[in-house]
Amino acid sequence: MSEALRPQVGIGIFLIKGDKILLGRRKGSHGQGEYALPGGHLELGESFEDCVRRELNEEVGDNLKIGNIKFLCVTNLRKYAPKHYADIGMLVEYKSGVPNVEEPEKIDGWNWHSINDLPSPLFGCTNNYVEAYRSGKSYFEN
Repeated sequence: MSEALRPQVGIGIFLIKGDKILLGRRKGSHGQGEYALPGGHLELGESFEDCVRRELNEEVGDNLKIGNIKFLCVTNLRKYAPKHYADIGMLVEYKSGVPNVEEPEKIDGWNWHSINDLPSPLFGCTNNYVEAYRSGKSYFEN
């Protein structure tokens, strides 16, 4: 099987600040116009926690301080076929700082949204993250 046809591993960052999460509207790639969490591809040899730190630095800048990184959920994400991801959701506690748009070609802007009043449409498995956060469910197939 061609490498291009194999599933990839994505890491989504459910960054929580009180009752709000950080979302930005996607440009370009799959999910254009959808509101997404920060995140990206897991690199070869990288730990999940290192991926979270690297992706946050690349997408929102190095002035954002975080703590308590832990596993939230996993989704077999096939919504954007032919792309296919094993999506790993990580729960991350916000400490301080202001998110900057470090990749303006990929995201319109970052904003904090109440977990009880999220914008639409949401990217990929963001709803799964919310359900996992509220219920403790950790596995999703979609």
